Amino acid sequence: MVIRELELAGLPQASDPPIGPLSALLRRLTWPFRRGRAPQPHPATGFYTDTTVCIGCKACEVACKQWNQLAADGLNWSGNSYDNTAELSATSWRHVKFIEQFAANGRPTYPDHADSGAPSREVTLDQLLSGGGADRWLMMSDVCKHCVAAPCQHACPTGAIIYNEFANVYIQRDICNGCSYCIAACPFGVITRSDFDGHSHKCTLCYDRQRDGLVPACAKACPTASIQFGPVDELRDRARKRIEELHARGVPEAYLYGDEPGETYSELHSFYLLIDRPAIYGLPEAPFNPWLHLIGDYMRTIVSGLATVAAILAVLFLQGS
Repeated sequence: MVIRELELAGLPQASDPPIGPLSALLRRLTWPFRRGRAPQPHPATGFYTDTTVCIGCKACEVACKQWNQLAADGLNWSGNSYDNTAELSATSWRHVKFIEQFAANGRPTYPDHADSGAPSREVTLDQLLSGGGADRWLMMSDVCKHCVAAPCQHACPTGAIIYNEFANVYIQRDICNGCSYCIAACPFGVITRSDFDGHSHKCTLCYDRQRDGLVPACAKACPTASIQFGPVDELRDRARKRIEELHARGVPEAYLYGDEPGETYSELHSFYLLIDRPAIYGLPEAPFNPWLHLIGDYMRTIVSGLATVAAILAVLFLQGS
């Protein structure tokens, strides 16, 4: 890893031929102003999360914290089912959501339930997924969406947020100035400013592991393959086959969220298979890129500027006459 960084930076290595002291001094003085060679681009990678097989074990949360050496969030009960993490944050880059759809009278609260009797004690997986006679838990491991056109990357004034060679949205901590513009720009509430160092943090899609040919820690730890990692094109094909399978098994409400671009937002490189409305999972029904407002903002700025100049010229003309 260190040798590769030296090569990209152009610094001398042990294998390089010896150079004179003046040349060595000149190289070290000019090194901070030199641009290293950009890494070769790779196929875009991402996550496909199948929520129908998530069991809420939180192995992804633990693996993410262990690998990235993130601080613990404490053991406080949130009062929201078994969710003690509560939300994504600067120290929680994975968050397992627990959505309980239970009713006090024994009937499910989710829509399109036609069974008027009490829920069965023994139900199949297909019945649980389709709402056939049983209350249910919906579980989802949430993470940064790694948007193809990320508003956070557009909003960053220092260039700290970039797309790396795997087309993942990556925050460079040493360049982040903690302005929090990225936090306001993200429609998913992913990014949070750390109380420890004042910088913004989020999932890196285990960039360090990817560079060494390893699977991200969360996907490696997932025991049910709910979190799947790989080239985005392959993940989309795999997810669409899963949708066809669920439809054939009597789960017509299964669909993919974020695998294709919408009218107001780009596709996501971390997309989901859901069986209820996005709002039930805490996701926006139709995410909106705030940069779509910029054309109108620019036009209003130009018009107001021209009106101001015209008013000033009119006042000067009247005073001169």
